[in-house]
Amino acid sequence: MKRPVPWNDQIDFILSDPSSPSSSSADDDEDDDDGSESESKHSSDADVPINDQPTEEKPSEEEMVTRSAKMYQDYMNQIPIPSQRGSVIPFNSWTGLAKSIKQLYGQPLHYLTNIRIKEWDKMRIGHEDEDRPLDSIIHPAKAEASIWLTEEVHRLTTSHYHLAKLWASDPMHYAFIDPIFPRL
Repeated sequence: MKRPVPWNDQIDFILSDPSSPSSSSADDDEDDDDGSESESKHSSDADVPINDQPTEEKPSEEEMVTRSAKMYQDYMNQIPIPSQRGSVIPFNSWTGLAKSIKQLYGQPLHYLTNIRIKEWDKMRIGHEDEDRPLDSIIHPAKAEASIWLTEEVHRLTTSHYHLAKLWASDPMHYAFIDPIFPRL
């Protein structure tokens, strides 16, 4: 018969697989009153957790991309669209106009706006006016307004889940995220 454990002594609870060969105890050879082996098996000190806090699982890559997209979209929602636009910006391409807008207003453009601008430039390839400066085809004020309207749609209505889905499929998505951080 075993002695009861006094209440003032510390008890270590170690979870281990009783069938594991690594768990051993000094009283493995002792038999209980019914002739069976003792059930109290202790594992080695290497199996004892250092702290009692549950270990957190690392988030999956999908969860991390979704979190990044949410933070990005929340940040972009906080940046106001400039309401005072009076300067006429000369430009040869949509990408050139977007670069000038970013410098002039000190604001980043949304990831999706940057993608759209690249597409607009690609649409000109093969057109008879491909080599003509774009500001001689479209008035600069209208072109700038088009970019800001597109930007407003992307900032205010884009789901971070949609962004995360696009980013997960494009390992180079960072190339279309502007590094400009305005003061809010």
